[in-house]
Amino acid sequence: MTLHGSEIRPQDAPGPAGTGTGNGNGAAAELPADLQDERLIASHGLSGAVSAFTARLRSGDLGSVPVVVGLIIIWAVFQIANSSFLSSRNLVNLTLQTTSVGVIAIGIVLVLLLGEIDLSVGSVSGLSAAVLGVTFVNQGWPLVLSLLAGVALGLVIGLFYGALYTRFGVPSFVITLAGLLGFLGLQLLVLGKEGSLNLPFDSALVGFATRSFLSPALAYGLVAAVVAVYVLTRLRGRAARAAAGLSAAPTSMIAIKGAALAVVLLIPVIILNGDRGVSSMFLLFVGLVVATDLAVRRTRWGRSVVAVGGNVEAARRAGINVRMIYLSVFAACSTFAAVGGLLAAARLVAVNQSSGGADVNLNAIAAAVIGGTSLFGGRGSVYSALLGALVIMSISNGLALLSLDSSVRYMVTAGVLLIAVTIDSLSRRSRQAHGRA
Repeated sequence: MTLHGSEIRPQDAPGPAGTGTGNGNGAAAELPADLQDERLIASHGLSGAVSAFTARLRSGDLGSVPVVVGLIIIWAVFQIANSSFLSSRNLVNLTLQTTSVGVIAIGIVLVLLLGEIDLSVGSVSGLSAAVLGVTFVNQGWPLVLSLLAGVALGLVIGLFYGALYTRFGVPSFVITLAGLLGFLGLQLLVLGKEGSLNLPFDSALVGFATRSFLSPALAYGLVAAVVAVYVLTRLRGRAARAAAGLSAAPTSMIAIKGAALAVVLLIPVIILNGDRGVSSMFLLFVGLVVATDLAVRRTRWGRSVVAVGGNVEAARRAGINVRMIYLSVFAACSTFAAVGGLLAAARLVAVNQSSGGADVNLNAIAAAVIGGTSLFGGRGSVYSALLGALVIMSISNGLALLSLDSSVRYMVTAGVLLIAVTIDSLSRRSRQAHGRA
């Protein structure tokens, strides 16, 4: 399991007692691919990193490369077709459009890491938004209490799914498909005959979603802080590994990665500051991605999630509470769906019968898959939610600029999704052939 990158791999996850690794090769087996890469980088620096990266690509370990390349191509095509696509104003709009779907996709990534699926995230998001609208607008609840009610509803729904799955063995596909229909009906019931509610435009929630942006100075300061924390964390990790007699990346590599991170963050911030700036709502989304990624990669719970997704029986024999892992992941998925629904309602300043409907459900699932999370479980990255949501919403945004209707958008999204799943299947075969599965 990789702890130094953004993608999780199950080959070193906990396995049965006495095996040493999740694949049961034992201590005498060949060094794991990740350890080979680390030693290559430690001994050869930048050239070693390039060699390790090339070797991974050749073995089918593509990581986020396909989605990044695809995103660049999509942006290039739309920019050629309409010069306004990469304008500061449109990219700010794109970040706002991406947030709600991206937050929902975080939960989908977690479920896919277990090799399961949740088809009801759209309905759950719509129901949570309906609860927000009715309690806040019609019943006069305090905003904070209405928000907590919507999030708590998502949590309860997820725990209900997890209980059905772990206690009765009902497939997640069936459970969540029933939830899709049932909670859609409950949403209509909650909204009542009117079917639509407008949120107060002067409320703090609407202001946060539509009018709250970071000042240029604060945005640049945040970039500097993130890069500084990254470099210091890497240097501290390097010192700890060197003190323990383990291979450690050279300082020059850490400096190069820090500089690359600075460029990756600065360019979009500069562009966004050309208009309204970095949205607070989008920053919340990115923060949730980073926090969830750290939870998956750096905590015992996260490593257990990956282990269960890679081999549930091996995880159980290793002492992992498999039932609790399923419960927590389903609960997290529905909670993220609820948060995404609340953010969507805030951005649109309204809740209605179509909230969470249309293509919200499929867009969130497609975002996770297109972003690089495997449908086979045990492999993926939380950053898939960010990259995949950007791809999905870039397609929607670009086609809207070209005045093309939704029929084209559906077909283009379907084609991108099919390509992503095909790449995942082929890369999985290649990893198995090269011993990196």
